[in-house]
Formats: sequence, structure tokens, C-alpha cells
Amino acid sequence: MKLFLVGARSPTGKALVDILRKRRIPFLAPAEKHFTPDNAAAIDAMVGEYEPSQLINLADFISGNHSALKRAQSMEERCCSINAELPGVLTEICLRRELPLLHLSSAYVFNGGKKLAYGEHDTPDPAGVYGRCSLEGERRVRELARHIVLRPGWLFGPHKRGLVKSWIRSIKRHAGEIDVWRRRLSPTSTEDLAGAILAICQQVDCEANAWGTYHYCGLTPSWEKEIATLTLEYAAAQDEEIYGLLDRVQLTEKPVRAPEIFNSILSGKKLFDTFGIKARSWREQLKKTVQSLYDAGKRAAA
Repeated sequence: MKLFLVGARSPTGKALVDILRKRRIPFLAPAEKHFTPDNAAAIDAMVGEYEPSQLINLADFISGNHSALKRAQSMEERCCSINAELPGVLTEICLRRELPLLHLSSAYVFNGGKKLAYGEHDTPDPAGVYGRCSLEGERRVRELARHIVLRPGWLFGPHKRGLVKSWIRSIKRHAGEIDVWRRRLSPTSTEDLAGAILAICQQVDCEANAWGTYHYCGLTPSWEKEIATLTLEYAAAQDEEIYGLLDRVQLTEKPVRAPEIFNSILSGKKLFDTFGIKARSWREQLKKTVQSLYDAGKRAAA
């Protein structure tokens, strides 16, 4: 198995690269600057020279910034370049070179109005630019017969700590008061997602004929308020200032407004039934993510 990675500098990409290096699995991860829709010939040449057995696309407009969902509303051209046009270019390359393609999409292809978890059979109906561009990217990828579209839950991890960091900063700045969205999430560790991606690739390498769309997320969906509360409890074990504020924590839930969605809970049953990949508890991974934030602060201060 030889993997060609697009978007290797994304939070999920970094987690996947770590796993591949530890397991000594061959891969190529060219710099992000190469992956623009108008650079199709150069991308094709790189793929041809490396001769991978699979291509994985992890490039995403909001991969590294939790506020980018809103910014996509005023940056539609840039968002669609990454989330719609680039997947189209990669699909054409895979068609020409007879390669399977695994493409990471998003729960934001749904409008969030459903009361229960979204399954792969549910009809997408995006609420904003990011979701529309992501859905168009999925459509283009499906032009390739041998494809996997994977939609993850709300992502966090050692390389995706934006919202976690925001909650910690907010409690200090506002003496225990924090605003959170009133929304339901399927928390998903980028490390667990990377492990799931590799497990899929390994089965594809063994000629598993299971192409299509799948969901992957952590066990036990939660309200954002509950995740923020748990984050602060973990932070209090590292931070005396937060420990002293815990008794005064007051979380105020704001109603969601488009392009944010109320419900992004996903069902991972199809992935388990097809590939045997189980959802994992996210709480311990959240604790590790908070720890990594403080470890990074200590290294910077050293």
C-alpha cells in the first residue's frame, strides 16, 4: 500500500501522517501550495511519478480554524476552490490513473433540522456556503466508481484546539462566564478519525468492494455546553486560575444561526457494519487535547 496525501497539513492530515510514520507505511504528502485547481497538470505529474495505490483528500477550507465556517460566507470562491473544484481535479486524475479515492467531507452538508442522528441515506440540504461547496465536492467525487466519501463529526485534537482554547480563554477573561452555541455535536478526535481512515485504506488495499458514503464520529453525542464544561474540568487540573473559577462557571447557550447548524450528530452504523470500525469514546481524547494545549504553553515558556 502506497498512499498519496492531499491536505496532509490539516489537523486530520497531521494525525494520519503520525500514524503512517509509526507503522512505516509508504506515503507521499506534497506541500499544500501545489494543490490548487489550476495546478491539475502538476498534481497529475506528482501522482504519476509516485505511483500510489490510493489517493486520500483531506484538504478542507475550515480544517484549521473553527471560525472559518462563518468566513466562508464571504469567501465563497476560495471555499469552493478547496472543497468543490479541487476534489473534481483529483477525481479526474484518479479516473485517468485508475486509482481509488478517499475524500473527507463534512456534516455541514445537512441543515441540522433533524431531531435524530443523520444517516448516509438522509438527503443533504446545506445551510451555508461551506456546506454547499462540500456537497458539490462530494458530487464530483462520486463520478469515480471506486470512491469513499467520509463525513466526520465535530473534530478536535492536538492539532485542532481552536474552540477548546477559546473556552479556556473566555472563562478567564469573563470571570467564569462563557457563551456557547445551543447545538448538538458528535465529538470526534482527529486521531481516532485518522485511525479509521487508515483502517478503511487497508481494507481497500485488500480489494474490499465497499465504495460509497460513510459517517464516522465518536461515541455519545453531546450538547456543546456539556463538552465545554468537561473541557474546563480537565483544564482545572492544569490551571490554578480555572480551578478557582469552577464554582462560578456560567455557560449561556445562544441559539444557532446559519451557517451554523443545530444538529450535526451522525450515525456511524453503516461504517461499522461494512468495515467493522467502531466508534470510540471521545472523553479521554478531549482530556489529552487539553493536556497538549498546556504542554505547548510550557514548551513556549521554557
